Amino acid sequence: MVASMIITPSRYNAVMRQSALRLLLSALRFLFSTLCSLLLLSSCTPTPAPVSTPAPSTLALHVFRLNPPALLQLSVDLKSVERETPLSLPQDCALDGLYPSPQRARLVAEMLCANGPNALLLDPVTGTFTPLMAENVDSHFLSWAADGASVTLRVDSLGNPRIVQVDVSQLQITNYPITNYTYDLATSPDGTTAFTFSRGFGFGSETWLTTDNGRNTHLLISDPQNYLSFVRWSPDGTQAAFIKIPDSQIPFTVGEVWVVDADGSAPRKIAEADAGHGYAANWSPDGTRLAFVVRSNPDDPAADLAEGALVSNLVVADLVSGALTQVTHFEQGRVGTPVWSPDGNTLSFDYVLDGRMDVQIVDLASGKVSPLWTEPACCPIWLQR
Repeated sequence: MVASMIITPSRYNAVMRQSALRLLLSALRFLFSTLCSLLLLSSCTPTPAPVSTPAPSTLALHVFRLNPPALLQLSVDLKSVERETPLSLPQDCALDGLYPSPQRARLVAEMLCANGPNALLLDPVTGTFTPLMAENVDSHFLSWAADGASVTLRVDSLGNPRIVQVDVSQLQITNYPITNYTYDLATSPDGTTAFTFSRGFGFGSETWLTTDNGRNTHLLISDPQNYLSFVRWSPDGTQAAFIKIPDSQIPFTVGEVWVVDADGSAPRKIAEADAGHGYAANWSPDGTRLAFVVRSNPDDPAADLAEGALVSNLVVADLVSGALTQVTHFEQGRVGTPVWSPDGNTLSFDYVLDGRMDVQIVDLASGKVSPLWTEPACCPIWLQR
């Protein structure tokens, strides 16, 4: 390259140019080092060469230990407890679910209490609960806002049912102007909200979209034969997955997992799935796979009526190839909604057998399934360390 820049090529001139360049670089290095020493600026430190070892994850897996109640933060290798936060649950209440914000920085705990569900903020470091509703009414968690600044709740179901948004910093409450028959709501990464409601038995259900907090809405899906539930947006917000539950008097039955584009186009069935127990399908972090619960004893009529009769397992659907892979193979007991690890390599989930609940994990590469924690536990979630 140097020779091509010389009008009259000559080995002597080339050598002299290379020597001059080396001297110039040496001088610049000396000047750079001298300035750093004089100014004591950390920014002068040369950027080290990239290394192949990835930076440690800023997220940690947490589980709720049932007795004594505590939130446990697990180590990176998931083999030990790094932090244990004792929890003093509200009187006459039991934990029903944990819901981290999209940024994994905040946490809502939903309790089942004597007067109905109650959603509270939970500080995972101090174990402090903060009510989201000042008034003494039931409150059911629906969704976090995309920026994690607020949550949407369904409140006062037996009195004056309504949908509200609560600013989690100021605890300011704003009515959300959508139908009070809404039973499911999810907000996409770009702020688009999907909310689902039913007009009653025999009418199926409808999912609508809004981009301005309910002031303007338009229909996404209408299904007169099924209840649509657990709409979950893909990580990039271009698609939504949901569960179809047959509109019937049977409490627990076999439903279907579907995916639809964000504008309502290209609806497609992915697979049959368990329905009626409250299990959502969850997207992998890269948006290429869905993990969901399937019923393993669909021909057992007892499982239509009694939750304890259900036998279920986890399936992963590859949305690119269409392949379905069953990743657990329990012959007894039932699994809960699967939770993806940030790297997409493992799934953690609740497992109930003979009335005892614990948390299990499946390594998707090896297929190995093992208990994550030896004590009774539930509700695996990933939070910031």
